[in-house]
Amino acid sequence: MAMNRRWIASLFVALVSISTGSGAQNSASSPGAWPSQPVRLVVGFPAGSSPDLTARALAEPLARALGQPVLVDNRVGAGGNIAADLVAKATDQHTLGLMINGNMTIARLLNPKLPYDPQTDLAPVALIGVSPLVLCAPVAAPGATAADFLAAGRAAGDRWSYGTPGVGTVGHIGMELLKARTGMAAVHVPYPGYPQVTTAMIAGDLQLSLLTPALAAAQVKAGKLRALGVTASNRSTLVPDLPSLAEAGVKDFNLEIWNAVAAPAGLPKPLVARLGALIGEIVRTPEMRQRLLAQGWQVSGGGPDELAARVRADTAQLGQIIANQGIRAD
Repeated sequence: MAMNRRWIASLFVALVSISTGSGAQNSASSPGAWPSQPVRLVVGFPAGSSPDLTARALAEPLARALGQPVLVDNRVGAGGNIAADLVAKATDQHTLGLMINGNMTIARLLNPKLPYDPQTDLAPVALIGVSPLVLCAPVAAPGATAADFLAAGRAAGDRWSYGTPGVGTVGHIGMELLKARTGMAAVHVPYPGYPQVTTAMIAGDLQLSLLTPALAAAQVKAGKLRALGVTASNRSTLVPDLPSLAEAGVKDFNLEIWNAVAAPAGLPKPLVARLGALIGEIVRTPEMRQRLLAQGWQVSGGGPDELAARVRADTAQLGQIIANQGIRAD
């Protein structure tokens, strides 16, 4: 009888141990139990930059929704790829990243030595905002319309040049894509940044460039540059008066920059789905729409599936140009 009592007691302890261990293992993957500590939102750009402002706008409402602090962690360098690598290698299940499109698509195509692979090491969580670029030219640029201007560009051959903030930037790859779609042969001239690009274009040293809507609007309003059209397939609510380049006859050309939240690929899918839904709800609120619009973003709020589809499409489209032109940013 005493042996039976000891056996039952031992069995009870064993069952409790198994149950407790199982609960500990499953707690991280259970959406209801997560997060169990503050969440880190890693940003690859400095304080005051567009990705940083977006991350800080998102952090407070996301913290309220999760019931844990969301701490913005700036890890600057390599165009955001240092931060992306940190997120890709995180194993604590409480690290996320505020990414720009390049970090999640073409980063490794531009630099094969990159220590992370966007396709396998990052899990798409939520697409936050999108923005087209604006094709700009000097005020005295030829042609009354974008179609006329592009025709003049084809006729000019390599006598025209375009400026960007550097090799491998979206402005560079986007212009090479535009050249492929229109038959232009303008020569690439890299500059340290957009201020130098706009100065050179105003002076007439460059014939065209792709600028963000905010930068383009400021220069056009000042009468220093001319905006010809946006790179999206349709008009953008950010600059509704500008036609799309598709309206100028440029086929199969849709180029947008975007920002998004990503997680390590190992984060359980239920948590990814929960985060995607929460972030989508947050960015679609009127307050966040206004904050993002002021930063130059048109709200998307798409979840993991929509972001994954965008990653695949952009990687395929821009990857083809990178391969054809042999572009490297290493």
